[in-house]
Amino acid sequence: MIFHARRGQVSYGEDIGIIMLDSYTPFIQGDVGNAKTFDFPVRYQAVKGLTVEMALSKDTKMVQKIIDAATELAAQGVKAITTDCGYLVIHQKEVAQSVEVPVFLSSLLQLPFISTILPPGKKPGIICADDTQFVPRMLEVAGINDPSNVIVRGMQDGPAFADGIIREKGSFDSKVIREEVVEKARLMVKDHPETGAILLECSVLPPYAAAVQEAVGLPVFDYVTMINYVHSAVAARSWADAL
Repeated sequence: MIFHARRGQVSYGEDIGIIMLDSYTPFIQGDVGNAKTFDFPVRYQAVKGLTVEMALSKDTKMVQKIIDAATELAAQGVKAITTDCGYLVIHQKEVAQSVEVPVFLSSLLQLPFISTILPPGKKPGIICADDTQFVPRMLEVAGINDPSNVIVRGMQDGPAFADGIIREKGSFDSKVIREEVVEKARLMVKDHPETGAILLECSVLPPYAAAVQEAVGLPVFDYVTMINYVHSAVAARSWADAL
């Protein structure tokens, strides 16, 4: 077999590229920002100046820098590109049009799939970073035209989450954040019994998915479920030995 180099590419085998915010947060295993989360290599590309505040406020000044990061990831050979903030869904169209590989910027892109598989009368419940910054346009880009078809609750009133993730104090107590997320999920299901599944929007929340699932007994989707799914599509496992 003959292999050919790609000019300018300095490493190989990283099928998923992840555009990272310029943030000051420790990324624990299970977080999108921790490479040990995945059973396959991933490639990270930070966008200097793209802060958590800018992402949550959907600031458009950084769109070109996000596109530049996607372009660099594609040039380095990744087969699909995501990010570590669901609020960047606002830029999905612009970034997807800028490169020749699939782009799936936000965990929210799973919403149409989740909605389709739920029983009649059930809705996806979204636990996001800050529901005061969560706008209908984000749902529209993700394929949900009627905001009443989902339930949204934010983590901004959780002291540990707000200090460690939103205000980026540089550290956090993972056990306390887990308790805050689980309590948010329990209240959502209590207040909205029509909740049929939960989507954890924020990329720091996947480490707590199992605890949420255990607490409420519902399917839980997050950034990691999405990335694993796309990876299986762009780097399919060979079953040659079974044929």
